[in-house]
Amino acid sequence: MKTEYVAALAEFDATIANDTSADAPYRALQTLSRKLIGAKLFTIMTVDMANGLARRAYTSHPDEYPASGTKPIHYDRWFDTVHKARETFVANTIADISTVFGDYETIASLGCGSVVNIPVVVGGELLGTVNCLDVEHHYTPERVVLSKAIEMPAKLAFLAAARNAVK
Repeated sequence: MKTEYVAALAEFDATIANDTSADAPYRALQTLSRKLIGAKLFTIMTVDMANGLARRAYTSHPDEYPASGTKPIHYDRWFDTVHKARETFVANTIADISTVFGDYETIASLGCGSVVNIPVVVGGELLGTVNCLDVEHHYTPERVVLSKAIEMPAKLAFLAAARNAVK
């Protein structure tokens, strides 16, 4: 796995260094995440805590999950895990997902039944989350540990995407 990760990280780095399109950092992070832990569905959410809103900034499935508009932040166990504790949230069945995500039927229709949400924190501020979804029971303890390797590239992707957006 180490060799695969190094190669995937080098590919991520090359994209970040050379592609200035708005979605390039998130596409590169999607590729890295899929190679490292797997993700049939991949999204990036940003947060605006001052206004209590979340926004989907990137999606692998624009028809089902468009990258537009905002939605209110819900204060529940998911919020407590990701926003307050700044820990990765994991749910490995659609039944567990349904307790925190109202769109669980759409998630299931895409063949997904497990999720890992990785908080992205820079300078003490939660910028958003990296969301990987796959089949039920996909995010084993080993994959959850590997998801920690996505945290640093995610920070770079968020910062690079913000930079690319102002160009």
